[in-house]
Amino acid sequence: MKLNDSGLKNREQWIEAGFELPMYDREKVRENTLKNPVWLHFGAGNIFRAFPAALQQKLLNEQKSDRGIIVCEGYDYEIIERAYRPYDNLSVLVVLKPDGNMEKKVIASVVEALTADTGNHEHWNTLKRIFSNPSLQMVSFTITEKGYNLKNAKGDYYPDVISDFEAGPEAPRSFIGKLTALCHERYKSGKYPLALVSMDNCSHNGTRLYEAVSTIAAEWVRNGLVDEGFAEYIEDPDKVSFPWSMIDKITPRPDPGVKEMLEKCGFESTELIITSKNTYTAPFVNAEEPQYLVIEDMFPNGRPPLEDAGVIFTDRETVDKVEKMKVCTCLNPLHTALAVYGCLLGYKAIYEEMKDEQLKALVKKVGFEEGLPVVINPGIISPEDFIREVVEVRLPNPFMPDTPQRIATDTSQKLAIRFGETIKAYRKRDDLNVTDLKYIPLVLAGWLRYLLGVDDEGNSFDLSPDPLMDHLKKVMEGIRLGDKGPFDEKLKPVLSDSSIFGVDLYEAGLAAKVLGYFEELVQGPGAVRATLKKYL
Repeated sequence: MKLNDSGLKNREQWIEAGFELPMYDREKVRENTLKNPVWLHFGAGNIFRAFPAALQQKLLNEQKSDRGIIVCEGYDYEIIERAYRPYDNLSVLVVLKPDGNMEKKVIASVVEALTADTGNHEHWNTLKRIFSNPSLQMVSFTITEKGYNLKNAKGDYYPDVISDFEAGPEAPRSFIGKLTALCHERYKSGKYPLALVSMDNCSHNGTRLYEAVSTIAAEWVRNGLVDEGFAEYIEDPDKVSFPWSMIDKITPRPDPGVKEMLEKCGFESTELIITSKNTYTAPFVNAEEPQYLVIEDMFPNGRPPLEDAGVIFTDRETVDKVEKMKVCTCLNPLHTALAVYGCLLGYKAIYEEMKDEQLKALVKKVGFEEGLPVVINPGIISPEDFIREVVEVRLPNPFMPDTPQRIATDTSQKLAIRFGETIKAYRKRDDLNVTDLKYIPLVLAGWLRYLLGVDDEGNSFDLSPDPLMDHLKKVMEGIRLGDKGPFDEKLKPVLSDSSIFGVDLYEAGLAAKVLGYFEELVQGPGAVRATLKKYL
């Protein structure tokens, strides 16, 4: 069975092999979509195909929509050329269930795949036509948090952004510059309303997107490259809205084990693709079953009825509460705890860590004991039930091929939101004492121990990429396994850095506890396990 329009014609063969097929006339949907598009999505990676594209497929199957999605890739054009075009924009979603069952769905809701390459005149002109069409209701994004940055780590604008400021909408180079130029096309065509919906996993994602687009629009006005009305258009939420959202679905890289299972079913299109920009993709996507998408209901031109596919539409305050619940308490901190200690203890899979008595106890205590007391219940999702699902269903799923090494990427950028917010909440509460925290400091000490790049057996390992890695390595330089300390003077530049932890750990009264744990963790081979056993 080959994944393309021709291969799908033998429906009986696919159904016999256990694949769920689209239940609509794809050609008709394609025709409707290209004539009057309603949804364009930027970011053609795995999360898009596993989640937004699957949501629209459900609407199509149930005849609640007659149009699909147009996807556009703004960073890694190879994804389109290698994972979309050869397969007629089809993909297979493999839902990995904890009991070992596998749901296989052919996703056909993507009717066109483009690149945001201004040098590709066909694609760029198509994008301009889409943005000029009054029917377009929403443009969504999964471009990663870095995709919204106009400045580098030093606070300087990227060269492409500076070029965009000066050149205007006719020759944009940065992704946000291209998006703003396309919004300008829509403005010129009739000032049609539109929702720009970030679905990226970062706090207040809609505001991040708004700030980036409005910055470029304002510069163009200031430089006399567009009329003032364009900036006013971007600033008017009745014309262009930037809803907040919270998305949650673990979608690891395509897994060789899943590839093998698909091949046993007779599925032939299983190429594992690594692009020159190091994107891991394939014609199939493997993902967990639980998923959450909560969006601020702010759509000035209407929207698809995605609530019928399980999306929760609500107000901004509730989105914020849900996002904080997930990122600060109920999922992400647990992931980070498993990432640092998993690397130290030689684990290669998150689910294997959940069989470890101490590590399972650690994440339960970080979540239930230290996180829950300060979480604000958003009302639409129970925080306690959410954590329970994470600990009992999601993380232990043996068919989810996620690794602590992947999760450990960019940890210095995650600690402030994943643990710092909880520390701040404890400090604000009269009925809680921040110095009573035991397990969050143990995770922070574990991260410092991780930075030595030596596991619990004394063997070196590769640290995951991190933008602060060079700085952190300098701080940790000279600390060896077996050193007795004290480490206060050596580690003070890190422990006092509120940009890393969200707080100065000395001011918060937690530095001594973190240092104490660290001293125990570096005593020698086996010290990590011994420390975990002692406190858990």
